[in-house]
Amino acid sequence: MLVLKVIHFIIAIAVIVGVLLQSGKSAGLSGAIDGGATTFFGKSGRKMEDKISKATTVAAILFMLNSLLLAIL
Repeated sequence: MLVLKVIHFIIAIAVIVGVLLQSGKSAGLSGAIDGGATTFFGKSGRKMEDKISKATTVAAILFMLNSLLLAIL
């Protein structure tokens, strides 16, 4: 049970970090980290945002499944 709670905490932190790193309507936090480098290197940052989005989705699904498992136990 304790192991599941620790895993739950780690997944929750991953979801929070993933959401904060995603860009919103404006540039968001990932745009602030970018610092205007897209003018020199093109839109290569888009691949990174796609990876962050997929990782956040996976973390959210794992969070929900772990929550259900903890509720059942």
